[in-house]
Amino acid sequence: MKSDRSLSIASTGVNANVLKIVAIIAMFFDHATLAFIPEGTPLNWSVHFFGRLAAPLICYLIAEGYHYTSNKKAYTKRLFLFALISHFPYVLYYNLSIWKATSVMWSLTLGLIALTIANHKKLNLYAKSALILACCLAAYTANWNYIAVLWIVSFGVFRDQFDKKVVAYVAIGFFLYVLPGIQEYGAAVSYRFGFLMAIVFFYLYNRQPGKRNAFIKWSFYWFYPAHLVLLLLLSTFFL
Repeated sequence: MKSDRSLSIASTGVNANVLKIVAIIAMFFDHATLAFIPEGTPLNWSVHFFGRLAAPLICYLIAEGYHYTSNKKAYTKRLFLFALISHFPYVLYYNLSIWKATSVMWSLTLGLIALTIANHKKLNLYAKSALILACCLAAYTANWNYIAVLWIVSFGVFRDQFDKKVVAYVAIGFFLYVLPGIQEYGAAVSYRFGFLMAIVFFYLYNRQPGKRNAFIKWSFYWFYPAHLVLLLLLSTFFL
């Protein structure tokens, strides 16, 4: 029997489409700061703080997608395809070495693979740990790297245990993202604490997909490379 909280959230909470919209808005403005908002300004800090919603919500949706999809192999292939498509827009916009960095789409792909490994019924704990570690290492040069991989795994493994899910999320975010950033860059990156805002959306999420059709499905995938191309063009021709 569902708890009162579950019933309340199911009827009044936010669905997956709302999480997607919040995530892509946060992502767009966060990425736009590179070209359009001077670094070190209060506005830059504020937009980056809001932008911390994007990666956690997307990781959350990847784990939810794993749970609901009827074809996990096809789901993984789609993410891998868009990791390839997104690579060049990402490195060009951020002026990175073509072969030494890549986008968060690669981290998401490896996170999905790692979650599949974590739920594999024939692998023992040692094999799962080694393979998940390999996924983390393979994601090292990607945006959000092993943090995204571990978030996706924890969201999937603790899907029905909200408290454990949040504890794992906060621990990974604080010890692998916030603390190292502050140690290296100081208070300038205190906006990283913004990742905690995502907990509100985790709580409100009602496990409903929202309206579903081919356009909504594919637009979420295409948004990532498309918005990078748009920002690259705008920054090239208007700055």
